[in-house]
Amino acid sequence: MSPTDIKESTTKESTTKREIAVEIPVEDVNRQTDSLIQKYQKVARIPGFRRGHVPASIIRQRFSEEIKTDMVEALIPRFFKQEAERLSLHPVSQPRVTDLHLHDGEPLRFKAAFEVLPEIKLEGYKELRADKPEIAVSEADAEQALADLRERHASFNPVEGRALGDGDFAQVSLDGNPKTGEGQPVHMEEVLVEIAGKDTMPEFTEHLRGTSAGDERTFDVTYPEDTQDKRLAGKTFSYAVKVQSIKQKSLPELNDEFAKTLGEFQTVDDVRKAIREQMESERKHQAEHDAKEKLVRELIQQNDFEVPDSLIEQQIDIRLERGLRALAAQGLTAEQMKKMDLNRLRMGQREQAIHDVKAALLLERVAEEENVQVGDEELNHELESLAQQSKQTSEAVRARLTRDGGLDRIRTRIRNEKTLDFLYHQSA
Repeated sequence: MSPTDIKESTTKESTTKREIAVEIPVEDVNRQTDSLIQKYQKVARIPGFRRGHVPASIIRQRFSEEIKTDMVEALIPRFFKQEAERLSLHPVSQPRVTDLHLHDGEPLRFKAAFEVLPEIKLEGYKELRADKPEIAVSEADAEQALADLRERHASFNPVEGRALGDGDFAQVSLDGNPKTGEGQPVHMEEVLVEIAGKDTMPEFTEHLRGTSAGDERTFDVTYPEDTQDKRLAGKTFSYAVKVQSIKQKSLPELNDEFAKTLGEFQTVDDVRKAIREQMESERKHQAEHDAKEKLVRELIQQNDFEVPDSLIEQQIDIRLERGLRALAAQGLTAEQMKKMDLNRLRMGQREQAIHDVKAALLLERVAEEENVQVGDEELNHELESLAQQSKQTSEAVRARLTRDGGLDRIRTRIRNEKTLDFLYHQSA
């Protein structure tokens, strides 16, 4: 009989769930128990005995439950890992231990339920075809970008002796409070509000038009659900606004002098050329990104398989953490985060998390088929980039990632990116 008696079963309704029954021989149980007793003898303080000289029988009696707990925690992970490897099983989740039988003089028996990666029969990836549209930047596009550039360099000059009219800018201070429900108050100083501007809420135009410097107004503003600032979306705010001054926007003249203020340019035509090249690069990058996303969606559609729940939950955790960090950057407080319905948020992330996991597993399979590798030079380049972002040395970043297993994750990500590049270019 082998050192452990293993029984493996696959549930009928799942291809990723496994359960093995393990029996650890009594000799191993006794050996571990004796080792633990010796450790307890060295540290136990029991009246009537010198430290380190407590009889084993007393230790066994006094610390019976603690020894059993320590013994189980020591043996189960080791023997579970050993037998999973012997059966060529690769768990992707922590085992859930059930049916634990532990009695003096008997083997330790337990069952362990866990998940494994699905067997993916990769199909159709060589036949995938990517969309590769022609990238063009029209004269109108370039001129609009140039106009936007002038807008960003506009100056605002004070106007005196008259009231606010359409096209003017009101420099205001404002305080806003949500009228109903939960929401974060808004306080801003020296904000420029364009009267009748295309991005100005109508209520601001209506109540500030005709006012003069020093005037104050109070009014309500109801924001659409798709408002970019999530603190405001779908809410009605009551505002108290004070007009500090009136300003007019002045655009710089479109001439060579303006071009020279923008960088290493001599003429407006130099700026136009740079704008066109940048727009072409951005559109090419976006088109390639969209094409790769479509390739991944088609790859998933052609290869259906069950995804382990544990990997889905891990990906949901990653997506939630990323989302909460973004909300915190927008000003959401820890107290407000505590009031959020995390279960609802998790459910909302589930579908995309399944997509992400399937994409990663399929790209790993393609990488295996095509022998896509990540060299040390590529990994080092990524670590140097991370070091610059975090203002640390690359050695410190490498050490941290090695400790928490992040180095393998980065290597896998680079490999998947290279594999996606391969799919994109082989589909030409």
